[in-house]
Amino acid sequence: MTVKLKRSGFEQAQKLIRERCCVLDVRDDWSDHRPARTAKNRFIEEYGWAAFGKWHLGEDDEIAEHNKSRYKLPYGDFKNVHRCAVLSAESRAGRYKYAEIELAAAHLHGMLDELMPESDKERRHVSTP
Repeated sequence: MTVKLKRSGFEQAQKLIRERCCVLDVRDDWSDHRPARTAKNRFIEEYGWAAFGKWHLGEDDEIAEHNKSRYKLPYGDFKNVHRCAVLSAESRAGRYKYAEIELAAAHLHGMLDELMPESDKERRHVSTP
């Protein structure tokens, strides 16, 4: 399996964050926020495989092009970048040693954290006993 950074997905994610098309949620929210299978299928029907692929940070070029499993590490819900998805992608990329994807996700993570309200930033950096 050869999973590489999907540059068009990374570029789209950066653009969406700059345009403030993002949800500043927490890591554990992704299980509730991720698009359902039916939403993925509808998106592919309406916009095609290339557009679907742009919502992912990774791509396995050994899997057929018109196959959802080709695209790895989603970062949003087809409308917004979700911080929880970026955090999940960053963690999973690190676990699987996808260094380039991990760095890209860390960059997006930083961009999203810059948009966090100051009160949330302070709360995240306070350690609890």
